[in-house]
Amino acid sequence: MNKGALFDKIEAEQFRKDSAKFNVGDSVRVHTKVVEGDKERIQVFAGVVIGVRGRGLNQTFTVRRISYGEGVERIFPTHSPRVEKIEVERQGKVRRAKLTYLRGRIGKGAMAVKEKDTQKTA
Repeated sequence: MNKGALFDKIEAEQFRKDSAKFNVGDSVRVHTKVVEGDKERIQVFAGVVIGVRGRGLNQTFTVRRISYGEGVERIFPTHSPRVEKIEVERQGKVRRAKLTYLRGRIGKGAMAVKEKDTQKTA
């Protein structure tokens, strides 16, 4: 068995079983496990996905939200065991791979991503 096949086999065990399908521009709620002492709880971080990078087990995504007038970004590994689940609240329609231009915006404009049309007109 060559080295590449061995790595692929080990990686296959680490992948998420319930892989959430989301794209850049989507509003998501990321449920993460937080360990405080001997207790463990679930904390939710909701915001807009502004970027996805990497592939395979190394894939990460960045979520941005406005908290008390200040922009907050967190980077989550997609296949991390600390990420309990990823819920897509609404799908956005964007024309960029990275939405870094949202960093310069204030107020409602900072979260302004068009909602994807679910119906197609004939």
